[in-house]
Amino acid sequence: MGDDRPVPELMGENDVVDLLLRQHSMIRDMFDEVEKAPADKRAEAFRSLVRLLAVHETAEEEIVHPYARHKLDDGDAVVNDRLKEENEAKQLLTRMEEAGVEDPRFLADLTLLRGAVLAHAENEERHEFTALRARTSEAERRAMAAGVKAAEAMAPTHPHAGVESATKNLLVGTPLAIMDRVRDVIRDAMGGKD
Repeated sequence: MGDDRPVPELMGENDVVDLLLRQHSMIRDMFDEVEKAPADKRAEAFRSLVRLLAVHETAEEEIVHPYARHKLDDGDAVVNDRLKEENEAKQLLTRMEEAGVEDPRFLADLTLLRGAVLAHAENEERHEFTALRARTSEAERRAMAAGVKAAEAMAPTHPHAGVESATKNLLVGTPLAIMDRVRDVIRDAMGGKD
């Protein structure tokens, strides 16, 4: 399941908007995979979705949103709205992860999570990405894409040969713990620490 899915950091897109749009498409597909997975494969499919969401959202928060704050006319408002949506989804995701895929509410919660995540992605595409593409140069978008890919290479959603233990350590635990570790990796990769 998912072995033929592109690895985010190896995607060919060199424009950050194209890269994030492609990842949004992957996320949509992964929701379908989790929903359709047989009971014995659902936990693995859900873990893959959690990892991709954690890496994707954290890369947006650390690389794309700060840029949008400065480049968009009402960047603070646009980004604050996206962060509010992300936080609501994170709370549901954390509850789902704690309850496990065997929880009787899992599929209903998955439907709620899908709705929240896809509405958030649509809002990003409509309110943030379109304006970002219009107000940034190709070189700026290429640099952001490189940053997103570098961060995701250090915190991959799929283990790569030779780094299984490091990846396992980085991508285990609650969704919020994963996001915290990915955030640290991104800040280190981008040369800044908070």
